[in-house]
Amino acid sequence: RGIPREPGARWTEPGCQSCTCQGGRVLCDAVSCSVPCSHPLPAPAGACCPTCTGCLHEGVARAEGDVFSPSDGNCTVCLCLAGNVSCLSPECPPGSCPSPSLADCCSCTPEKCNFRGRTYAHGARFSLDGDDCTTCVCQGGEVECSFTPCPMLDCPQHQRHLGPGQCCSTCRDPPAPAGCFLDDNGVEFPVGQIWSPGDPCELCICQADGSVSCQRTDCVETCPYPIRIPGQCCPDCSAGCTYMGRIFSNNETFPSALDPCLSCICLVR
Repeated sequence: RGIPREPGARWTEPGCQSCTCQGGRVLCDAVSCSVPCSHPLPAPAGACCPTCTGCLHEGVARAEGDVFSPSDGNCTVCLCLAGNVSCLSPECPPGSCPSPSLADCCSCTPEKCNFRGRTYAHGARFSLDGDDCTTCVCQGGEVECSFTPCPMLDCPQHQRHLGPGQCCSTCRDPPAPAGCFLDDNGVEFPVGQIWSPGDPCELCICQADGSVSCQRTDCVETCPYPIRIPGQCCPDCSAGCTYMGRIFSNNETFPSALDPCLSCICLVR
């Protein structure tokens, strides 16, 4: 190929051909690779022989020292070391599994639980006789029991109640109010009681839930000489007349307070 070679020279041609010059002739053979590992990686670019720096396992390249589990192995652990893959699998005893962890790795049958004269399968959940507040589970031949968790209650202790057959306490309904208690004067009114808090134009009623509802009365009747009667909200225009602090009925006559010789009469118009 236009390149001079010394007698006995060796070189590699493309295509992984190993060539040598002997007696003026070129002899070529395929490159012979010595691979001292069980799971070599494919030859890197530009090289002819696979490499043992790493492992090729089930079509997946693994780095040197990598620990992994095969895709179809139950609890099997493999190690890539110097191009070799070593795997370890748990020893699975025949029959029942001695521990719950082996039940996940082996095809053995998990141990059943014998508890208070009854047999329960692995993973079974049950309650104790007469105690529905305790839940038990069978795990690999052993029974673990725990109390049923109860929710947090937002009522005070004296309002909590544990009913027959219940596991958790519940909040009692607060007692219905017997009436309305007013803190300002200490008076308690029964439900439905109507009263005036001091202003005759305002009426209050005690509601069934213990609250007080008040409403004011608006006076719409007007007259030039209204009469205000104590304890009455609106002025009365038909009751009579007021004169010098006194109330006189319609058509009533009375002497004048300024002149005893004058006589007055109340006329409602």
